[in-house]
Amino acid sequence: MIVIALGANLDSQVGPPAKTIMAAWKALSTSTIQVASASRLYRTPAWPNPSDPPFVNAVACIETKLSPRALMDVLHIVETAFGRERTAKNAPRTLDLDLIDYHGRVENGPPSLPHPRMAERAFVLIPMADVVPGWRHPQTGASLADLISALPDKERAAVMALPD
Repeated sequence: MIVIALGANLDSQVGPPAKTIMAAWKALSTSTIQVASASRLYRTPAWPNPSDPPFVNAVACIETKLSPRALMDVLHIVETAFGRERTAKNAPRTLDLDLIDYHGRVENGPPSLPHPRMAERAFVLIPMADVVPGWRHPQTGASLADLISALPDKERAAVMALPD
């Protein structure tokens, strides 16, 4: 299974962040990538500056024969198509697409697999529970439920499902 995290906290040419995430799912569905399943949408506070606009986050499981590097190239093309500008690290953005897991591979990269900070991110782990509840971290073997439980209560509580 291949897991992609999606996030946005600025409007794109298609509209507000939630609409951007939905359009990004469609943009990812190409002849070389198929979205197999997707989580609900979640609202999370911006990090590291909570005064920035809140994020809308989601996770999708995809199928592709692209290599991890080629897949990252496609993800960057899609980000750019939605107006992503790479400025300061962790700056607000129209779309962020991260490769979280690629068939359980452990690689130094690029890209690093699994994503090196995913186990610390409630905005990734909680949406993952919607689509891959039985997932285990490829390096540590920790279950998704254990990773979520290890997060601070405040961070878990800040990830709020958006109404359908």
